[in-house]
Amino acid sequence: MTWTGETHLQILVVGSVAYDTVETPAGKREFQLGGSACYFSMSASYFTDVGLIGVVGRDFDPDDLDMLKQHGIDTSGLIEADGKTFRWYGEYMEDINAAVTLDTQLNVFGGFDPELCDTHSNTPYLFLANVDPTIQIKVLDSMSKKPKMVACDTMNLWIDVARPALNDLIRRVDILIINEDEAKQLTGEENLAHAAHAILGLGPSLVTIKRGEYGVALFGDDFSFAAPAYPLDRVVDPTGAGDSFAGGFMGYIASVDRIDQDALRTASIAGSTMASFAVEDFGLERIKILTKADIESRFDAFTDLTHFKPMS
Repeated sequence: MTWTGETHLQILVVGSVAYDTVETPAGKREFQLGGSACYFSMSASYFTDVGLIGVVGRDFDPDDLDMLKQHGIDTSGLIEADGKTFRWYGEYMEDINAAVTLDTQLNVFGGFDPELCDTHSNTPYLFLANVDPTIQIKVLDSMSKKPKMVACDTMNLWIDVARPALNDLIRRVDILIINEDEAKQLTGEENLAHAAHAILGLGPSLVTIKRGEYGVALFGDDFSFAAPAYPLDRVVDPTGAGDSFAGGFMGYIASVDRIDQDALRTASIAGSTMASFAVEDFGLERIKILTKADIESRFDAFTDLTHFKPMS
């Protein structure tokens, strides 16, 4: 993997900042920092400069804000509102790959109405994390010019209750990042490849399908690639795996400033590398202490894992 060192490139992420209470077979943590924008920006920050757009309440811990800033994340778009920060309570007790939501308290996130400054509206790469598609569309419309790459995530809720807006959004983005069950729900297709090509028919040039413990698959009109998940002895907390993948994926793309097939293949491994770290501890505990050497070593291990010679 090529590292470019200092870079002027920047990704803008718009999404949730939350305090999560999570229980898994490894234990329970209460009110740990989470949310799609946090996982994404922390992961991407190891590759390039990131700007975060989100909302928090008066209860947001200054130490959490400092931690984001210490990773070079631009938090000027993180607005403090009167009320409490978004809270999510979930568990992974029966299936470590499937979250069971016990309670959701939107709090200030329920009134989230992002506004972009000139700097943010001119960023070359945009990730629309999992929020209401009408908000995602508003952000996309607020960009001063079309970014080099726009990627978005979504979930089963928006597929159920906001399909027209979601279809409009998907038509306008370059990449849809979605998990396997959601891809099948969105298209009505049971076969993974059929679902991917049905999504491509909706407008994006690439669909990235997250498959949990089975890895990730990328599909384009004339391109496909699959990578396994990194084999881990123990998964502690999978809450941020998908957004950490997206952060590594887009962070790498932005760092090399290319969107060709070779870059997309490498980006998928970079994303899988970051996701593998995210699940090794609760919340952001593992991600926040990574070093460049940690990431390079695991990326190389991925390379060894998937290397083989042609049959003679």
